[in-house]
This record gives sequence, structure tokens and C-alpha cells, in this order.
Amino acid sequence: MTADEPAHDPEVLKLAAKVFELARQGDRDAVSAYVDAGVPPNLTNDRGDSLVMLAAYHGHADAVRALLERGADPDRSNDRGQTPLAGAVFKGEKEVIRALLDGGADPAAGTPSAIDTARMFGKDELLELFGAQ
Repeated sequence: MTADEPAHDPEVLKLAAKVFELARQGDRDAVSAYVDAGVPPNLTNDRGDSLVMLAAYHGHADAVRALLERGADPDRSNDRGQTPLAGAVFKGEKEVIRALLDGGADPAAGTPSAIDTARMFGKDELLELFGAQ
């Protein structure tokens, strides 16, 4: 192993797994501390899920806000083209949807987009919120 391969360092992988789990659990303070200490706010796992995606999908609006405040991309798609906003629409996480929109998320981004997802599930109130009738 060389210094050019830090992603293969078992300690780095262990830390990344811990931070991903903290995002899933919505531990705003711990995730914030790790990002403030140098963990990239747009860190992604092996499926392309970002910390924001994991926090959003699991319904943790405070953790989403903290990550966005630290420079995380609200529209970063995973390997399947899904965005955090589309995931929050799918899960029905209204507070997370608001946090992502406040953080600049684009309802038209991703495949399917949050707009497409809202249409699929007949969520007319979200279509109105997104400005897409």
C-alpha cells in the first residue's frame, strides 16, 4: 500500500463506514464534527450514496441541514441517478424535503427526479411545492 492509495487503508475505510452510519442515524453533531475535522462533505459510499443521501433517506432533516451548511451538494446523485430529494419524496419525509429545498436542491435533477417521483406517487402537494403541475 502506498500513500497514493489512501482509500484502501483499513483505518480510512473504517472511519468512512462510521461516518456513513452516523449519517444514517442522523447524528447531526457527530457528522458535523467529522466534516469540520476534514471528512469531505460529499463523501460517497460504494453505491454512490452521499452523506446527504443517507441522512435524507432515513429522515434526518437536522443532519441534512448540517451537511448542506458545510458544503455538501444537495443534488449529488448516487450510482442509480437518484438524488437526495427524490429519495425524500419517495420516503415521504416532508421536513427533509424542506431542508433540501432550502439548501438549493433542484426538484428536476436526477433520474427519476423528485418531480417524477412525486408524479408517480400522486403527491400533488409536492408538485405544487416544486412548481410543477
